[in-house]
Amino acid sequence: MAQPNWNPESANTQRAQIANYLMAGNHITPLEALNKFCSLRLSAVIFDLKKQGYKINSQKVKTESGKFVADYWIDEADRI
Repeated sequence: MAQPNWNPESANTQRAQIANYLMAGNHITPLEALNKFCSLRLSAVIFDLKKQGYKINSQKVKTESGKFVADYWIDEADRI
């Protein structure tokens, strides 16, 4: 059952915005996704985009505070 606050249109917009951001050659981390697109679950968005056929790469990067987070990007050869 869907959450009463959940807005599928907003979720689709976030996915599209993040896809466009990655297709423009940018990298994104969960904190950047929160700040730029109000996305709290970047990994779920990435999962959905991969199901749609996007070839998204990832690696763990260390933050200034010493924590590790995922960094996502699309290689230039895979951008349409």
